[in-house]
Amino acid sequence: MTLMRFDPFRDLDRLGERLTSGTLAARTMPMEAFRRGDEFVVAIDLPGVTPEDLELTVERNVVNVRASRRPARQEGDEVLVDERAYGELSRQLFLGDNLDPNKLEANLDRGVLTLTIPVSEASKPRRVPIGATSEERRIDTPQPTNA
Repeated sequence: MTLMRFDPFRDLDRLGERLTSGTLAARTMPMEAFRRGDEFVVAIDLPGVTPEDLELTVERNVVNVRASRRPARQEGDEVLVDERAYGELSRQLFLGDNLDPNKLEANLDRGVLTLTIPVSEASKPRRVPIGATSEERRIDTPQPTNA
């Protein structure tokens, strides 16, 4: 498995947070992950988040994404409806040993954070040369002579 897809404890924490905060808006970062050739691509939705409000760290095989999203309203505004998630958002991705986190690239464009993680060189298929048979590798050694 390359990316951890399900963390039941994290999902329970999110549900508890949603219930205690009084809002049913998801406080998560929806994502899509797929393999394209020799790299994995992860697209994470972060509408309204600027690069300054985003922190991306990698430690060993764990990628941490933290973002801050603030409400658009200002002090004194009368709130009629508020279904948008804001505040501190975070997501962890657990990378498999076949990926190279040292070459991870990240871009934020139109509210989508795109992570590109290449497959490590050691994990890529490689051609193994076939050695010569023992007959072909025979070293000519002098034969003993009978005197």
